[in-house]
Amino acid sequence: MKQKTFFVFVAPSLLMMLIFIAIPLVSVFIQSFYVTQNVYETVVVETCTPSFPTSICEKTEKTVPLLDENNTPITQTVFVGLDTYRAVLEPEKAVQLIRSGQFFDIFTDIDFYKALRFTLMFTLITLPLVIGVGLLIALTVNNVAQNIKGPVIFISLLPFIITPVIGALSIKWLFIGDGLLTRALESLIGQEIAMFAQGWTIELLMMFYRVWHVAPFAFVIFYAGLQSVNQDTLESAVIDGASRFERVRYVIIPHLMPLIYFIALIHLMDTYRVFEEIIGFSSEAHVISLQWLTFDFLEPDDTGNRAISRASASSMLTMIGIILLLIPVLNRTLRDQKKG
Repeated sequence: MKQKTFFVFVAPSLLMMLIFIAIPLVSVFIQSFYVTQNVYETVVVETCTPSFPTSICEKTEKTVPLLDENNTPITQTVFVGLDTYRAVLEPEKAVQLIRSGQFFDIFTDIDFYKALRFTLMFTLITLPLVIGVGLLIALTVNNVAQNIKGPVIFISLLPFIITPVIGALSIKWLFIGDGLLTRALESLIGQEIAMFAQGWTIELLMMFYRVWHVAPFAFVIFYAGLQSVNQDTLESAVIDGASRFERVRYVIIPHLMPLIYFIALIHLMDTYRVFEEIIGFSSEAHVISLQWLTFDFLEPDDTGNRAISRASASSMLTMIGIILLLIPVLNRTLRDQKKG
């Protein structure tokens, strides 16, 4: 293909990536080093109380926002360097906890590390489960009778079709309070269950929901890959006496390895930005994620101000975490391509 033709095809995508990804990313990076604050002025307020024979007046100084001609608060943007990142990471408090022998309290007392702990654990635990469950479904569907394969594929894809927030709310309603599954478990074990009264049970439900919701995506990819497996190699393995497990391990999985890397990349990028589960399960009191922390910084406080600089810093730290997680998978993929 000629370079000019290639550029014509690629240019629209590059333009969209520049407008909707590169420019906003640079803007967020710059905003993380600046703080926009209201400009205040000190005024003298005279307060008088009725008295006889004359009123008693008292003058006090009061700090009020400086307004323009439209009665809109005047703001100024100040360069603060790494102070915003320091406010998010709270290194002084973290060092103090470490020196006092309370290392694990960092993940409960500081919001960023609390969100980081859950985000990493959520991502790394659900990744092998999604790949394993997706592969198991693909192998099962690939071996069912041809006349029922269509309905089985449709049923297997249903969890992936459901909107993430709706799916999270559905799981929540099944287990919260007098939910259907809560009642079934209580009648089975003979005691009351409060699934949303502590953080670890909420985290388990979130992981269950994520695997249930995303495994169909892995199933579709693996099922497509199974159609290209060399049947002669499988037949040779059968003739040599290989069991079903050995055929999967030594023939099918090596063939699907590039797809496993692809699913891992997509899952790491998507799950590290976990947000829908936090909203759907209303877990802010027990469990938060890095993406939810950024959202919380953007929520107006009691004075109506939003911590845009801290939200930008949190977003940049989240992006750095995603890159660090992707590096090992990308390196392995590049090595396999060079070998091929």
